[in-house]
Amino acid sequence: MTVEAVGTTTAGAVGFHTKVPVRWSDMDVFQHINHARMVTLLEEARIPWLFEDGRPTVSLRDGAVIADLHVRYRGQLRHDDGPLDVLMWIEAVRAVDFTIAYEVRAGGADPASAPSIVASTQIAAFDIDTQRLRRLTAAEREYLELWQRG
Repeated sequence: MTVEAVGTTTAGAVGFHTKVPVRWSDMDVFQHINHARMVTLLEEARIPWLFEDGRPTVSLRDGAVIADLHVRYRGQLRHDDGPLDVLMWIEAVRAVDFTIAYEVRAGGADPASAPSIVASTQIAAFDIDTQRLRRLTAAEREYLELWQRG
């Protein structure tokens, strides 16, 4: 996976842009990316942004759970469309959770073109030891708010 651009997009809006490879196993019998596999590809896009070492999100990698997920399939994507271009940004930050918005396009597609996939994921901070939700730390909130639009 490669991160191509971090910061502002060509449209001037905040976003994290990455490329996600498509595996042959992501395809279904109709020769397009399977709907369930798309959820995995979204996960693979957000992990380097929010949870890898070197990011200032420190404790998010210590515990977070998916609270809600919405995926709209607006166009087909095939194996040959990879690696997929994924643009992500923060839609909302609350006390214990935040929501990520996604736009997924075929690799090399015009960034101004309509995305094939539009999705959102609500992620809640979670304390693994107590098995309870926890409040986002000030550092987490600060980092997430950097990626929030308007």
